[in-house]
Amino acid sequence: MDLQHTREPRPSPATVRDRSCPSGTARRPRPGPAPLSLPAGVRAGLGHDAVGTPASHGERILARLPRAGCVFADEGRWWWIVPSGSDIGVAWPSSAPYVAGDPSWTRARPGARAAPGPRLIHGPDGDSPYTAPIPLYFLVCRLAGVPPRWSPAP
Repeated sequence: MDLQHTREPRPSPATVRDRSCPSGTARRPRPGPAPLSLPAGVRAGLGHDAVGTPASHGERILARLPRAGCVFADEGRWWWIVPSGSDIGVAWPSSAPYVAGDPSWTRARPGARAAPGPRLIHGPDGDSPYTAPIPLYFLVCRLAGVPPRWSPAP
């Protein structure tokens, strides 16, 4: 029997990875968003990470995506929810921090007051919180002025 290693979709500590490093090792950690609460009723069965883009690019990206999931905004960034592992094998531009495995991203609790920090500015069309990572990646690279880079093996 050939056993294959699969990546844990929900790592316990919050991490920010910089896949522009050839080895995939983390560089100096970049700050991620404050806790994000996914709307009630959405299913995040694939786990969820977030990609931050400059707020000045947010509307342009949203207008060009075929479908967007949950998008949060704070004073400087828009945070796009993507499936866990959307950083594997790709080099997200340095202007787009990738935040993986934040366990504080929980479902909204009935009657709970909104926490300070990023606010939901775009909800999903259905019950999935995800923005498709491949179209998002190409748009982010284009706006950052860098060519897309990926490798078949992480």
